[in-house]
Amino acid sequence: MISIPAHTLNDGTRFPAIGLGTWPLDDAEAEGAVAGALGMGYRLVDTATNYRNEAGVGLGIARSGVPREEVVVTTKVPGRHHGYEETLASFEESRRRLGLDYVDLYLIHWPLPRVDKYVDSWRAMIKLREDGLVRSIGVSNFTPEHIERLEKETGVLPSVNQIELHPLFPQEELRAFHAAKGIVTESWSPLGHGSDLLDDPVVSGVAEAHGVTPGQVVLRWHTQLGAVPIPKSSDPERQRANLDVFGFELDPAQLTALADRSHRRIGGDPETHEEF
Repeated sequence: MISIPAHTLNDGTRFPAIGLGTWPLDDAEAEGAVAGALGMGYRLVDTATNYRNEAGVGLGIARSGVPREEVVVTTKVPGRHHGYEETLASFEESRRRLGLDYVDLYLIHWPLPRVDKYVDSWRAMIKLREDGLVRSIGVSNFTPEHIERLEKETGVLPSVNQIELHPLFPQEELRAFHAAKGIVTESWSPLGHGSDLLDDPVVSGVAEAHGVTPGQVVLRWHTQLGAVPIPKSSDPERQRANLDVFGFELDPAQLTALADRSHRRIGGDPETHEEF
């Protein structure tokens, strides 16, 4: 079984350096993918209310036989449940679907600044953490301005900000902000889903130099930056390859070359994207 390094979050909890994404798996696919991944050494699993697979993720955790306390389970509150009471109710629904007594990391999925209720949701999440129902709280797709507002109005910083991050969109300024605030950067779409990133000749050249796959090179780029990638896969061989990225090291020139290209988002802009 592959051993994974871990980060320590700003609340003192342990956070694996790589995890398993589950979007867009359905319940049945998620159950099999999660059970298999945990069996080979994954200890971080990411889902969300809007993925509609929380029940499958929970069944996969139970089926794996891995002790509950070893698994870091993440889920997210959707836009339609922003607000204090709404977030508390949404969390209970997620917990019921997952079949868990507690959730390790609870995130606000998108800030939805036009709706302007993310601070209310954040206050609810602080309460959930104080009540022991959530171990860590964080956000997803938040900008520095959104995070600074949370800190100003509640005094509590997120432990994690899960953002779009890959060599096509390396987010240097946001990562530097996270580092200054003690926030761990988590990467969604770490392999640049829907792009030609894995066919890029620079990526292929670095992969050949290390005797690994292009996907392994990109995931190693994330981990060496201190970011936590959560690649999605339901294929056991691909899951194993994605996890096996700690046996080689990219040199500084390779790290720079991988992100030395025109930068572009693949997903939505947090200032305007709305997902309910």
